[in-house]
Amino acid sequence: MSGLSLLAALKAFDATARAGSMTAAARVLAIQQPTVSSHIQRLEVDFGVELFHRRGRRLELTSFGRTLLDYTRRTFSGEEDAHALLAAAKNQYVGRLVIHAIGPHNVLPVLKLFMKQFPQVNVAVGVGDSRTITEKILDYQGDVGMVLNHVAHPDLFGAAYRTQRLVIFGNTQHSLAQRATLKLRDLQGQRFVIREEGSTTRRVFEQELKERGVEVQVALEMGSRESVREAVAEGLGLGVVAETAYRPDPRLVKLTISDTSMATQVHFICRKERHQAPLISTFLGLAHSVSQKIA
Repeated sequence: MSGLSLLAALKAFDATARAGSMTAAARVLAIQQPTVSSHIQRLEVDFGVELFHRRGRRLELTSFGRTLLDYTRRTFSGEEDAHALLAAAKNQYVGRLVIHAIGPHNVLPVLKLFMKQFPQVNVAVGVGDSRTITEKILDYQGDVGMVLNHVAHPDLFGAAYRTQRLVIFGNTQHSLAQRATLKLRDLQGQRFVIREEGSTTRRVFEQELKERGVEVQVALEMGSRESVREAVAEGLGLGVVAETAYRPDPRLVKLTISDTSMATQVHFICRKERHQAPLISTFLGLAHSVSQKIA
């Protein structure tokens, strides 16, 4: 297989692995579906490998296929960044920026500034927990991630954005709602509505309770901050959330805990080799300028 045909075959494989089907890959590459199929079949035959398990019409990457995808993503994301750089020089920043964030509250000020300066850039934002976002960025499924308490990884570039305190809140009729100030030990035995496992806010909260010898009851697990908020408003337990994500509500009241400084640190992350890509570096630069104003 010549160098050019190998490159075309690898592009067909990469597009199929990311799009989930050869038909979708053909649309992405603007070629015919049989051509995509032929490229992949030739890779498998010429190199004696199996890239996909065929489950009817559904394709699943083999173990070897997942390893190869890691290499092709590195190769073709660099190609995409090169195109973006050239387009930026010619057109004053055009293209697409994919962001994954833990929620809208911290990322929106940066987005507002970015979109005002670069209205031609198409921006897509997905929401998830920090662990899922980190996996997506590592897997080239997004350009920039906004996470809590970023854990150092050799393939990731991280930039601290802001510190946000955690607040405890409850229904206005809760037995602790009328107390002017509380100690952390006053939460002993209280029922809590809390995010699912994997939530950084939950991990920080539970670590603080463990270190202080306070035990609470997880009465209900919910999959989003909005769900937690509504369950707390209905009196199903107390809740914990980052201060930036708390929204005033006549049904709710923040509790003042005087002897704790629980907090999470918001970071922006991207693949290390991509942090100088034009759209990514520009976005991170604007994030830094916003963080200076709110520090």
